[in-house]
Amino acid sequence: MSQPAAPQSRRANRDSKNAKPVKEATPGVGPFAKHPRAWIAGAIGAAFLLLGTGAVFAGAAVGSGAGPAGLGPSSTADAARSVPVEMPAASRLRTCSVASLAADPRLGTFTGAVVNASTGELLFDRSATTGVSQGAIEQVLTAAAALNILGPDYTLNTRVYEGSTPGSIVLVGGGDSTISRLGPGQESVYAGAPKLSSLAADVKKNHSGGPITTIVLDATIWSTGDKWDATWPRSEQTGGNLSEVTGLQVDGDRDEPTAQTSGRSTDPVARAGEWFAEALADAGVDIDPDAVTFSLGAAVTSKPLLAQTSSQPVSVLINQMLVAGDATLAETLARVLSKSMGLGGSASSINQAITSAIALYEVPTTGVVVHDGSGTSGANAVPPAFMAKFMVKVSQGASNLNIIYDSLAVAGTSGTLAKRFSGDNAVAKGAVVGKTGASGGVYSLAGTIAAADGTPLAFAFYASGAKDTARAAIDTLATGAYSCGDNLSNN
Repeated sequence: MSQPAAPQSRRANRDSKNAKPVKEATPGVGPFAKHPRAWIAGAIGAAFLLLGTGAVFAGAAVGSGAGPAGLGPSSTADAARSVPVEMPAASRLRTCSVASLAADPRLGTFTGAVVNASTGELLFDRSATTGVSQGAIEQVLTAAAALNILGPDYTLNTRVYEGSTPGSIVLVGGGDSTISRLGPGQESVYAGAPKLSSLAADVKKNHSGGPITTIVLDATIWSTGDKWDATWPRSEQTGGNLSEVTGLQVDGDRDEPTAQTSGRSTDPVARAGEWFAEALADAGVDIDPDAVTFSLGAAVTSKPLLAQTSSQPVSVLINQMLVAGDATLAETLARVLSKSMGLGGSASSINQAITSAIALYEVPTTGVVVHDGSGTSGANAVPPAFMAKFMVKVSQGASNLNIIYDSLAVAGTSGTLAKRFSGDNAVAKGAVVGKTGASGGVYSLAGTIAAADGTPLAFAFYASGAKDTARAAIDTLATGAYSCGDNLSNN
């Protein structure tokens, strides 16, 4: 019978429990090879350590705020920290720079944008979200608004009614500034426009009230006092670029109907009456053009309609406006648009009319201010980024925008770009399609580029406070974008 072990002190008992076994060295064998159980226990411990550490990392990754109990300090996620809903898309590294071309001093204060028309990515940005005056490029927005609201087949009518007093008739303007005083077989700058002679022939046929002694002139489609904007320099009128904006006028109030740039009067309505009296006399109507009296008034539309003529469709008027940069046609279309939208046709309503109409094309109009329909005013403010993105829509041709695209100038080939893109820039001939602008020291070009690498680009370049040499600098910049294509860098 064995004797019980002698009792140990607490310290001796503790020391024996904590004593470390003596390891026997075995050449070439790891520390856990001697005892299999020790190896298993060590492996489990190591695995638990790794799993525990991973759990801590995993907990931090999902914002759990604490690791497993007893495995280190807990942490609390910052509740105010913003977490992106989705990661931004990666953008390729681009290496083709046009920075030196954009810094050309001929461009004055330059702003511009270039976008990839396929992806919508903004490739080139020089204050691209800043609204600036863009000159006649504004007419693209007027055209788009008219196509959206009026439609491509809409026409503007000029009518003649019997007057309220014996010997009187009423000539009523419907906003058609293209009706011409030229005779049959002659064409004004508005080829195919209706003629005063046609109206006069119908009056001859339908009027039976004796000699005509009074012609009442009705230009009340919009306010007759709202015909010239305070921000327009009068040189635009005296220089032959823009008439006063009246609902009744003939040949855009030009002195010479066959000249795009021609002197304009200070009273388009009165001149329309005088030319109509002459057309009546030529048609054989009983009237003395030198003795007839004129007055301003409004037709009584319950009186017999003696004659009516219609403009060409809006689609044709837009082409004539854009190809020539016709400011009078742009302003009258903008007023007719406003009138048709129930906004009265006033100058002050044009911003609301045009911006609300172009917003239907689903290009955000943030920062867009449309002060007039022609781009003559320096109060217009259109960001280059917006215009470049809108030109993408134009190039796609949906919702009748193909009518605009087909009216744009082509580099080195047609319109206002026919004589541009020469010399070194001729490489982009035919590849740049756009609308030009030049007004009040602003030279501009916006449109599309079929780049050398096949990438479709859309762009808007504005040179403010510049001279006419800016045109060549803009062409060179557009050619640079053509050469870079999708490799165009924003550096």
